[in-house]
Amino acid sequence: MPDYGQDLQFGTFLTPDAGDPDRVAQLALLTEASGLELATFQDHPYQARFLDAWALAATVLARTSSLRVTTNVSNLPLRPPYVLAKTVASLDVLSRGRVELGLGAGGFWDAIAAAGGPRRSPGEARHALEEGIAVIRGTWDTDQRSVRFTGEHYALSGVHPGPAPVHDVEIWIGAIGPRMLELTGRVGDGWLPSQGYVPPETLAERNARIDAAALEAGRDPSQVRRLYNVNASDDPAWAEWLAELTLEHGTSTFILATDDPAQIQRFGTDVAPAVRELVLAERSRQPAVHEEPAPEPAPISGGVPVRPTPDDGVRRSSRTPWDESTRPAYDHDLPALAWTDHERATGRHLVDVHDHLRAELRQLFDLIDQVEAGSIDAGRARSLINTMTMRQNDWALGAYCQSYCRLVTTHHTIEDTSMFPHLRSRDSALAPVIDRLEDEHHVIAGVLDEVDRALVAVVAEPGSMPRLREAVDLLADTMASHLSYEERMLVEPLARYGFY
Repeated sequence: MPDYGQDLQFGTFLTPDAGDPDRVAQLALLTEASGLELATFQDHPYQARFLDAWALAATVLARTSSLRVTTNVSNLPLRPPYVLAKTVASLDVLSRGRVELGLGAGGFWDAIAAAGGPRRSPGEARHALEEGIAVIRGTWDTDQRSVRFTGEHYALSGVHPGPAPVHDVEIWIGAIGPRMLELTGRVGDGWLPSQGYVPPETLAERNARIDAAALEAGRDPSQVRRLYNVNASDDPAWAEWLAELTLEHGTSTFILATDDPAQIQRFGTDVAPAVRELVLAERSRQPAVHEEPAPEPAPISGGVPVRPTPDDGVRRSSRTPWDESTRPAYDHDLPALAWTDHERATGRHLVDVHDHLRAELRQLFDLIDQVEAGSIDAGRARSLINTMTMRQNDWALGAYCQSYCRLVTTHHTIEDTSMFPHLRSRDSALAPVIDRLEDEHHVIAGVLDEVDRALVAVVAEPGSMPRLREAVDLLADTMASHLSYEERMLVEPLARYGFY
């Protein structure tokens, strides 16, 4: 099968363990912190050991800012499609478009029947799934006054549709058999199999069935996203293998089935970027750098060190979030770095991320100026701010710090998977600095919330612009101070020790 040209996505497939609910929530946060786009959860409502998948999804959505979630896959026989549609759409509205719908025809029929659900034959389950998808899509279609549907398994007699999702929620079908694959090609937005049930060598045949059914239904086969639940691997060529699945079989979304924090972090920070690079290079018909890794450059005596972006010291607000004079310094007697190309690139990454955030601060002030001038309304400004990297709590090495650093202070079970514990383990002299940076991340989160509340007030209360301006001034001061301090303290250690 060809490469369908779909955008690449990466995520996790997590066990909703009711015996350790904090840990599965932490793993979802780590999924976001590692740069992955998607967290998915098993849905087995009859399993007493599992949390309810959609309740877990709602909790994760509330604790994250950019992560998308879904079930992998929802058990349709125990989730009436009209109610399931409302659940998914409601979460999509509340999360500003971060929900998809993995959907299955059902299995484990003894357990389903014991929980009060129907016992269906394979043919009945397939027909019920097709009917359920029609009910779900009808429920989301708020352009119609009422939804009427009469099927063998489901019927709606004039119920009102809604709410509508805020984005086009995709329905990804867990399918293995030939007729389920044909159903996927006719009506599905994606095919979501697992490596354990659908080995890679069978992908071509199964994709061909989906493609043929899509064409027969008048659809472009590339409209059907190809997803794959994959097993963790320590093979150094894992990224090359995943890229090959994209280029030869059209697989565009890889979901790692693991509850191992180290594997999740590696998948997000190492494997996924390498796959993207390999696929992009091939799509551009250019050699990928990962195909022939360049040797580590020899140290260059007297290399130019990375210079932190200086804080100009200008403060806009009369409030101060912290006492800068109490910040600890990083004192060491280590030999000076040679500042090789590799060391420079590693240290420079932090400054580059921070410079992007500084640019977003300038954009933020521009938005406020536009609100004051009346060229855009506060609601639109709030929406734009929520898409900024700052609002997604991704400062300080992407997402390594804010959402995840909040975890390392209270949940030590996965502490060794983040950058800060790595630096602590390599150099104990960094511990006071890292403690202070974590504390400041919490302060910044509160300042961002204050900006958001001020934006809400501008919408509801005339004359609230001074409050918004004050909140944004404080944010600018806080970020300028924090980013500069972090760079002064961490650029050299990161160049010396790496990220993990």
